[in-house]
Amino acid sequence: MSKQQGNKGNARNTNASKGRNFSKGKPFEKKKTQQKVSTNPDTIRLNKYIANSGMCSRREADEHIAIGLVTVNGKVVTEMGYKVKIDDDVRYDGRRISPEKKAYVLLNKPKGFATTTSEGKGRTVMDLVSNATNAKIKPIGRLGRNSMGLLLFTNDDTIVKKFTNSKNGVPRLFHIELDKNLKFEDLKKIQEGFKIQGKLISVEEASYIDGASKKEIGLKIKNTGNTIIRTIFEHLNYNILRLDCVAIAHLTKKDIPRGHWKHLTEQELNTLKML
Repeated sequence: MSKQQGNKGNARNTNASKGRNFSKGKPFEKKKTQQKVSTNPDTIRLNKYIANSGMCSRREADEHIAIGLVTVNGKVVTEMGYKVKIDDDVRYDGRRISPEKKAYVLLNKPKGFATTTSEGKGRTVMDLVSNATNAKIKPIGRLGRNSMGLLLFTNDDTIVKKFTNSKNGVPRLFHIELDKNLKFEDLKKIQEGFKIQGKLISVEEASYIDGASKKEIGLKIKNTGNTIIRTIFEHLNYNILRLDCVAIAHLTKKDIPRGHWKHLTEQELNTLKML
């Protein structure tokens, strides 16, 4: 065979070998393409959820998870990389945490808005604060649809507990207008406390308002609703014409027009936390 023929034969062998792997006699294996792992945008890794709450770093969160200090929807989770939904009940050492930044919004509520987060209730206070924050804030306590005044919204469970704690609570001051003058003996009853159906009804303070008629009363209570106020005056045969929450502890309506809101300043929040 000539050199030229040999070269042609080598060329044919070279071309034939393309696309095949003859090392150790193994057939050619196509490289597997890596498939993308689908992710659920509605979930978040548990350690990131905890870190976003501001409680600790992700590494520290992993340590808390590993030793069983974290529960998700009532069950202890120790698995690294576990994913949760934003609205899951995540707790560290029994205390619920949230991945949202804490928000504190103070509203000067007008008449005609229900204090509820439920839909289908007509106009609600949530409509008034819808553009205040992206956090899932809720009102603390209630003001009736025809009541007015200050209402605090937050997603901070620690602040909520301050208001709902029956021993301490947070004082709220109301300006009340009645359908007739409040008798002095009835004012004394309210100040001293009295029983209705065997239950003691008491308030922090009660007084006439200086410079106004005896129809206008200032009343300070420490619960989160205003049902106790209506209970008192209905029992004493007075109708409430106007009810306005003018102060929550040190927070007032100054610079908040009716129907508007503001975020608490750092100083206002720190004072509230110290109550």
